[in-house]
Amino acid sequence: MALEVIGAGFGRTGTESMKQALEILGFAPCHHMLEVITHPEQEKYWRQAAIDQRFDWDYAFQNYRAAVDWPSAFYWRELSEFYPNAKMLLTVRPADQWYESFSNTILEVIKNSKDPDTLGISLIAKQVFDGKPDDRDYAISVYEKNIRDVQATISKDRLLTYSIGSGWQPLCEFLNVDIPDQPYPNTNKSADFIKKIKQLRDT
Repeated sequence: MALEVIGAGFGRTGTESMKQALEILGFAPCHHMLEVITHPEQEKYWRQAAIDQRFDWDYAFQNYRAAVDWPSAFYWRELSEFYPNAKMLLTVRPADQWYESFSNTILEVIKNSKDPDTLGISLIAKQVFDGKPDDRDYAISVYEKNIRDVQATISKDRLLTYSIGSGWQPLCEFLNVDIPDQPYPNTNKSADFIKKIKQLRDT
C-alpha cells in the first residue's frame, strides 16, 4: 500500500480533524502523531529514525493510505518524491492562532518531558524549530516559511491549501470523492489536548 494523501501542515492546524475526515472519506488508516504514541512499533521506529535520519518509508507507512501531522509533515519533501502519485495537503490557520494553540499544547508537552528522545524534543523542538520552539517570533517565522516552501515546491494541481473551518467541499473536490452525509470532524481542542496525551501515555 502506498500513501495517497500526504499532509505538509504543522501540528495544531486541524490535523487530528483532518485525520478523521480522510478516514471517513476512505483514506484509512491515516498516519498521525496519535498513531506513533499508541503503537509501540511506530514509536520505536520514529524515535530512532528522527535521531539517525535514516528512513524506510515503506516500513514507516505500511498499511497507511494517508499521513498528516508530525512526524510525517516534517518530511513532506522526501515523501512527495517517494510517493509521486500522492496528493499533497497543506493545512493552515492564521499564524498567531497557530502559535497560541501550539504553545498551549505541544509546547507544554515538550517543556514537561524528561525524555530527550521523544519526538516532541528530538524532532519538533530541535529539528523543526532549531531548538527555539518557545521563541514566538522565530516559531511563527518557521511556520510561515513552511507554508511558502510547500506552495512554491508542489505543483498547484497536486496541492490543496486547506484552511481550518473550510468543511468538506474543498477537500472532497480535491480528492474527487463525494461529500459525506455527516458533519466535518471537529476534534482535539486545545483544552482537551494535554488530558488526551496524558491518558494515552498512561495506557
